[in-house]
Amino acid sequence: MPKLKLEDLEAVREKARKAVSLRDGAARVRMTVHMGTCGLAAGSRKILEAALREVEGHDLRDVMVTTSGCAGLCSREPMATVEVVGEAPVKYVDLTEGKIKEIFTEHVLGGKILQQYALAIGSERTF
Repeated sequence: MPKLKLEDLEAVREKARKAVSLRDGAARVRMTVHMGTCGLAAGSRKILEAALREVEGHDLRDVMVTTSGCAGLCSREPMATVEVVGEAPVKYVDLTEGKIKEIFTEHVLGGKILQQYALAIGSERTF
């Protein structure tokens, strides 16, 4: 095994820093990919990876990608919720990698909700 150079360690640190900054902290937009058992079976891991690629590819510092467990709508997985500061959250369903790219372009970057992929707009409430 070759010896690591200082440059190699710096590259590893930068990659780890970017991954952490995409998943933590305050942001203008938070995307939550629902990754319960049903979501994982439906392909939510690919959705998460596609979302992270979009954030990294656009070098966005104000967009956070997180995960959660089951959202309770197994038949509509993979799902993600997009929350823009000051706006109602939007739950997108039946996602593909292509739809995530479109959601980033239109909603996250452009501010336009994609009605055709949205199941619900607004917060759930319990009384």
